[in-house]
Amino acid sequence: MQKIILYYKFAPISDPVAVRLWQRTLCEKLDLKGRIIVSTQGINGTLGGDLADLKTYIKETKTHDAFKGTAFKWSDGGRADFPKLSVKVRAEIVTFGAADEVKVDETGVVGGGKHLSPEAVHQLVAERGDDVVFFDGRNAYEAAVGKFKGAVVPSVAHTRDFATELADPKYDSLKDKPVITYCTGGIRCEVLSLLMKNRGFKEVYQLDGGIAKYGEAYADDGLWEGSLYVFDGRMGHKFSDKAKDIGQCAHCEATTSNYENCANKVCNRLMLVCGECADKRYCPGCAVAQNSLQKSVR
Repeated sequence: MQKIILYYKFAPISDPVAVRLWQRTLCEKLDLKGRIIVSTQGINGTLGGDLADLKTYIKETKTHDAFKGTAFKWSDGGRADFPKLSVKVRAEIVTFGAADEVKVDETGVVGGGKHLSPEAVHQLVAERGDDVVFFDGRNAYEAAVGKFKGAVVPSVAHTRDFATELADPKYDSLKDKPVITYCTGGIRCEVLSLLMKNRGFKEVYQLDGGIAKYGEAYADDGLWEGSLYVFDGRMGHKFSDKAKDIGQCAHCEATTSNYENCANKVCNRLMLVCGECADKRYCPGCAVAQNSLQKSVR
């Protein structure tokens, strides 16, 4: 039986290169595939493999003093959902381009938003009603297939765009409201909530464990709607058979959660494609160019 684990831990790492070598050796020994990023801020990983080997990986990783309290989330999938094993050292474990702004100690990110469990999120919404703002901490294309109902979805294509995006005056009206940030597993909100507080947002929360944890608690019977975009071969995960398709096909605008890459390798952009348009392998822009080229050849 195979599974996928997702995890992160913000903690000071004095020698990330040594941690990278240890982690790579451990993963190779256990035949795990996936991605791990190590920095002076901590560790961030997604791995697939046999259930027993993943349990061994978790046990071994927790022997490191900095990683003892790491929370590991389980998901369906396996080794085949990743093309290879990648273990890298970077300046940040999630790339906001704000390494100098993020301070980390043994308890995690210093000065970030207050963590709320899924149950506490529902309680806050019950108490504060429409004043509560859900703020998506992911890329816009991820939110296209799934989001919290009524959420604010920033127009960002990359995580590094948030620092600039938050300076836009269009968010000024939110700065006195209770804002709940959310992302796939919680890691992006650790930094996003800090950046928001540093830019004048007064009451900032973050969904503890991210959408993945919320889905475990409420599936599609709560405030979430749609599919969860994931960065592996699956490209999407639905919490139950009740999940709605809220994305729109790039060709006909029918609802779908299915992402494909444009067949033009130079473009390679992600596009939503419904079952009826499955044979349309090019994004609309490339399809027009392809048709024009074929007509000129004729």
